[in-house]
Amino acid sequence: MKTDILLGLQWGDEGKGKVVDVLAPKYDIVARFQGGPNAGHTLEIAGKKHVLHTIPSGIFHDKVLNVIGNGVVIDPISFVQEIVEIEALGVDICKRLVLSKRAHLILPTHRLLDAHSEALKGKKKIGSTLKGIAPAYMDKTGRNGLRIGDILEKDFSKRYKALSEKHKALLGSFEYDQNVHAENEKKWMACIDFIRKKLNCADTEYLLNDALTAGKKILAEGAQGSLLDIDFGSYPYVTSSSTTCAGACIGLGIAPSKIGEVEGVFKAYCTRVGSGPFPTELLDAVGEKICQVGREFGSTTGRKRRCGWLDLPALKRAIMLNGVTILDMMKIDVLNEFDEVKVCTHYMIDGKKTDHLPYNLDAEIVPVYKSFKGWGKLPETADYNKMPAELKQYIQFIEESVGVPVKLLSTGPERSQTLIR
Repeated sequence: MKTDILLGLQWGDEGKGKVVDVLAPKYDIVARFQGGPNAGHTLEIAGKKHVLHTIPSGIFHDKVLNVIGNGVVIDPISFVQEIVEIEALGVDICKRLVLSKRAHLILPTHRLLDAHSEALKGKKKIGSTLKGIAPAYMDKTGRNGLRIGDILEKDFSKRYKALSEKHKALLGSFEYDQNVHAENEKKWMACIDFIRKKLNCADTEYLLNDALTAGKKILAEGAQGSLLDIDFGSYPYVTSSSTTCAGACIGLGIAPSKIGEVEGVFKAYCTRVGSGPFPTELLDAVGEKICQVGREFGSTTGRKRRCGWLDLPALKRAIMLNGVTILDMMKIDVLNEFDEVKVCTHYMIDGKKTDHLPYNLDAEIVPVYKSFKGWGKLPETADYNKMPAELKQYIQFIEESVGVPVKLLSTGPERSQTLIR
């Protein structure tokens, strides 16, 4: 048996959580492979909205085991809060969740370092969520980090204090409220105790590979998007982890030979949160309308998302990097009210036409657009043949341009508003 991977192909916020929730009943295990509480996977079930940050999106299915892999960084405070909120809905989360001992911890001082680093950048801010994720990954690669497995060791308090003091030395004269920090430390330690006593912490690389050998079906769930990848994203305006297909192997301990389908999720248009280049961004009434109709406000930060037309050069590059075999197209309904819908097919850079995303994204990039007639209100049907001809033309053009079929269409926020071709 092989592991299927589901990941985002844009700058995050594509709608991955909804797709995982829809697909989860087909799988035995759903496993998160990277990122941290900066993720915001939104699910709408029976009219109720749920936002998951660290916990995999298969958690609402009682027969699905959810695994948090070694590639994830965990803030115990937000993590335990998320558990408590889900348990209040009647979900026995401790039986459905397994945590990798190799996943790294976000300390309270990581959050202080994050705020300090962002403040130093001035006008060149990355747009960090200030949740301590980048400093935690820096400690991981710098071989200083603390991991979930460390909380089970007798000298954990000593290890914690040593790293925390090191962080305070790095902060120098940076001002922060000592009382608030002390309260956060107290709460953090209480949450560590909760994790230690109530959750199943395991060597999940063995769990996952044994499951594959036993014929179990696994879905690897990515966070953020391919255009935010630490290596291949719009650097330096990127996240701190590998968001591509290769990141799933590293973040779960699964060999490349055991990867099956790679399912890429993208919106019918583009959005981006925070700073960084955005070739098709619409700084006009059209962009504002997409934002308002699509409720484009960050599920984690509440920040307003920048909006623009679909960018095919960027999408094709993400498909290439991930080896995508299936596409899922989200938020089609947001464009229902538009008489004209556009797609960027190429860029003009220094007078030359190209469909390659350039290394220097600070260069003047002029999008080349193809226009399509809008499709109006969508019928409430699961039959693709009954969809408007204009929408089918739009989808066909995308499929022919990128060479990968669109399998799933999202026509609204609810779990039920999903069409699988």
